[in-house]
Amino acid sequence: MGLGTTELILILVIVLVLFGARKLPEIGSGLAKGIKSFRKVISDDSGNEDDREKEDTQAKESEPASRDDNKAS
Repeated sequence: MGLGTTELILILVIVLVLFGARKLPEIGSGLAKGIKSFRKVISDDSGNEDDREKEDTQAKESEPASRDDNKAS
């Protein structure tokens, strides 16, 4: 069900008619920048989730030790 060669050529011709040959490099450049920024946001977000999980794990590990110290006093 993917796009074949004929469909891709038809789409390219329609884009050329709508936007013109001069606009295509600008459109491609803008699309590439958008994809790069989207990937950067996704990778930063997944990195933040990993950091949050590490912080939560460290907080949970330190809590029982502090509670035990309070009970001993």
